[in-house]
Amino acid sequence: MGGRVPPPRRPGPLWSLGLFRSELVITFRRWRTLALLAVLAGIPLLVGIAVRIETGDGGSADGGGGEGPAFIGQVTNNGLFLVFTALAATLPFFLPMTVGVVAGDSVAGEAAAGTLRYLLVAPAGRTRLLLAKFTAVLAFCLAATLTVAVSALAVGALLFPLGEVTLLSGTTVSFTEGLLRSLAIAVVVAASLTGLAALGLFVSTLTNSGIAAMATTVGLLIAVQIVGAIPQLDALHPYLFPHHWMSFADLLRDPVYWDDLLDNLSLQGLYAAVFGSAAWARFTTRDITV
Repeated sequence: MGGRVPPPRRPGPLWSLGLFRSELVITFRRWRTLALLAVLAGIPLLVGIAVRIETGDGGSADGGGGEGPAFIGQVTNNGLFLVFTALAATLPFFLPMTVGVVAGDSVAGEAAAGTLRYLLVAPAGRTRLLLAKFTAVLAFCLAATLTVAVSALAVGALLFPLGEVTLLSGTTVSFTEGLLRSLAIAVVVAASLTGLAALGLFVSTLTNSGIAAMATTVGLLIAVQIVGAIPQLDALHPYLFPHHWMSFADLLRDPVYWDDLLDNLSLQGLYAAVFGSAAWARFTTRDITV
């Protein structure tokens, strides 16, 4: 009768797993997310058809002008190169734009819908909730990249021959090894979006408007891309998160050039640490009124 009331039970790892699973379901069941993935899946189809039409009369895939992704001239010889071409074509804008939309909406969208306050009533805690949301965004980064890669592989197999792969260094490897390198490239490209994901998550904690957070994240992406294209600001370029994005091409060399790849992963880790910490500091001290 007069005994002490036991303290509330702390959430354990199983709760965290359930919270992460819930965030995954919420993220991938949204029509907007499915539409973004459908658009990404359609880009390799458009690129493949364009290359097929252009080379149908025996012309060069790059039109002789040296334009387009660096791998596009190899697509007609091996459809596996459409994977590298599609990733190179989507990485500067389309892939990061979809990540910016999902990351920007991750917290602000819940606030706008009025469900964020109810999520915080559960015993997960703000830190675990934010970590689950960030992990779900990272899962989307991988899913979006694999969507492009798998679509490009399917289109490349339908429109072009497949076989041994001649790497950028001139070494020829088996199709299986080329396929494994393609998977490694997709993982590296997904990891390259980590910094942007953390930036979008931070922006998402600053507002209760999902649209504003998405627009701001995509706007920052465009601004950084513009700064990266201005030669007079080249001193800033190594510190911009997209600077080493195209380093994934070094996985198509034998031996692999690791310097730019490791610089890219280190830079993404730095952005994730800085903006992830800023998002945590903001979210854990924020007044949730909606």
